[in-house]
Amino acid sequence: MIKRLLTLLPVVLGVLCLTFLLLHLVPGDPVDVMLGESASVADREALKAELGLNQPMRQQFLQYTAHLLHGDFGVSIHTHTDISTLLLQTYPATMLLAVSALCIGISIGVPLGVWSALKAGHWQDMMITLFSIRVAAMPAFWLGPLLMLVFAVWLGWLPVSGMESAASVVLPALTLGLGLSAILTRMTRTSLLEVLHEDYIRTARAKGLSEQQVILKHALRAALLPLVTIVGLQMGSLLAGAVITETIFGWNGVGRLLVDSIEKRDYPVTQACVLVIALSYVLINQGTDLAYRWLDPRTRGQA
Repeated sequence: MIKRLLTLLPVVLGVLCLTFLLLHLVPGDPVDVMLGESASVADREALKAELGLNQPMRQQFLQYTAHLLHGDFGVSIHTHTDISTLLLQTYPATMLLAVSALCIGISIGVPLGVWSALKAGHWQDMMITLFSIRVAAMPAFWLGPLLMLVFAVWLGWLPVSGMESAASVVLPALTLGLGLSAILTRMTRTSLLEVLHEDYIRTARAKGLSEQQVILKHALRAALLPLVTIVGLQMGSLLAGAVITETIFGWNGVGRLLVDSIEKRDYPVTQACVLVIALSYVLINQGTDLAYRWLDPRTRGQA
């Protein structure tokens, strides 16, 4: 376990270095954003000194890393708010959105995938395949406004945006969850079709078990095992995809905080958001790997 956690250090360091370099190399200056282009040179230099932006880039990076090792993300250079406080305010909203989308994806994708496999070659299989391909091809920046237009503007069933009520999570979660359901549908169908041709399934049928018992007790259990890995990988993708979805629906999560900080060239906040999302992605995948090894004893001896 400790060895696995140590392997995360190069990944975290790489994310930290890459984010820092990209933010400082892209065009744009936070001082210009804060003071405007008409500000005097003296005011600009004074603000740069106050923010520490007049120091060499290497020194800025070392200071930032040293503070980070002490659990200090720093403060926003625009609002002077503690970044840890900002993350604590927004991260739960992002996790709520990602978990809701995951539940929607599993509840739609797995049953459709099972049905598609059991009806392989029939019109039901073709319709489900067509549905999953169409949904998978819809990007969040197109699907989100479409759902908003239909369910919020035309039908008036759900809020357009914001976080005022529990219903506010439905549309952004659907935007993320439908894409996931399309992937899970295809994976479940493929996995179940492979399992249905295994010898132990034929043995179970030869024993006189009903088709329902064969599917539910033997085939489905084995077919869903590879989905653990897919669900873990997609959970990380949901966190990354929340950047666009949160912006569309005005959801006050880490994704929206990240977009706002990029627009304002708020380097410390941007670095902290990217680092938190990357760490979440890596930790979820490590947890998924451990869960898979626990569920499938055959993989425990592998490196």
